[in-house]
Amino acid sequence: MARIAGVDIPPNKRVEISLTYIFGIGKHTSQEILKKAGIDFDVRVKDLSDEELSRLREIIDKDYHRIEGDLRREIGMNIKRLQEIGCYRGLRHRRNLPVHGQRTRTNARTRRGSRKTVAGKKRARK
Repeated sequence: MARIAGVDIPPNKRVEISLTYIFGIGKHTSQEILKKAGIDFDVRVKDLSDEELSRLREIIDKDYHRIEGDLRREIGMNIKRLQEIGCYRGLRHRRNLPVHGQRTRTNARTRRGSRKTVAGKKRARK
């Protein structure tokens, strides 16, 4: 199993898709990395030579500055900063509500968690 940037990437998938298992690398970025390394997109990870793997590691370390732990830390610091200065987005993060203006009367289940039934919420018809 190949290990790049501290992540075990799946050996049976195409290299283009396997690189997206690294936090901070999407499909477009993985295509750019493979172009720089001169590796075909359709090759499986298990078929890569050691030289090609080392070339990939070198390009990712040198050219793409924030991935995995560094990126997660930076995102966490940005959220903490927003909470500390007390801005609207920081308050929404603190209350575990949607940050980008979505409605919360219905939907927002991913952010708010599973439903909690409140007694007397639905009015009885007369």
